[in-house]
Amino acid sequence: MPSPAEEGSAGAGALDLSAYRRRIGYAGDLAPTRATLDALHLAHATSIPFENLDILLGIPIRLDLASLQAKLVAGRRGGYCFEQNALFAAVLEQLGFEVTRLAARVRHGTDRVLPRTHMTLRVDVDGTQLLADVGFGADGLLLPVPQDGGESPQFAWTYRVIAEGNAQVLQSRRGGIWGDLYAFTQEPQLPVDYEIANHYTSTHSASRFTQLLTAQRLSRDVRWTLRNRDLIEDRGTTIITRAIRDDEERMAVLAKTFGLVFPAKTRFTY
Repeated sequence: MPSPAEEGSAGAGALDLSAYRRRIGYAGDLAPTRATLDALHLAHATSIPFENLDILLGIPIRLDLASLQAKLVAGRRGGYCFEQNALFAAVLEQLGFEVTRLAARVRHGTDRVLPRTHMTLRVDVDGTQLLADVGFGADGLLLPVPQDGGESPQFAWTYRVIAEGNAQVLQSRRGGIWGDLYAFTQEPQLPVDYEIANHYTSTHSASRFTQLLTAQRLSRDVRWTLRNRDLIEDRGTTIITRAIRDDEERMAVLAKTFGLVFPAKTRFTY
């Protein structure tokens, strides 16, 4: 029997919370508490993979709720930050959480200043501001992080949010060294802001997502990344990379490791 939060969620353009909960395997409490937020965040982050495969297939990335549910929930696909965090924000708001949509400049893996093309979320719970982000892939959060500078151990990984001038920076620690993941401000973003950023990210020739194939999946003890023809296994203290032999093996890896199944003759450029 559906909970009060789930009732009436099957209308056109509405969130189907029951289907979402089945997708992430979550049967827990729905009260808008820190415990619920943590549990939902972990379930989503470990169930819905990060991937850019539609971009390489020439399929537009749509951010309306109906399209997100059709792809990530009913279609059992993954997506990147705009898709993942837009869906998660809709879920949290239906449950009564206070959510602010934010934009960030990615710093991880680059030495230049990038545009604000990452979507992240602030969730206010019991007077605490938390950074929630289920859309940063294999280097991202399993659980929300308080924005107070304190360390947040998450299984084999540790994060923190520190102040930097008028901005804040999400960092992760590896081998005793803190590294920046992205910088963000507290300025709320509107849907049109993400439409523009999403268009650039999914279509521009300079965007990293039009230049490589990637699928990424998190669990409590291992993080898998497929980058073109390299499969990377990250256990926090050890990282192992192996090359994929051919297209057939890559399609098998996408299905077995990431849960992403495509028609038999599907092939990708990179």
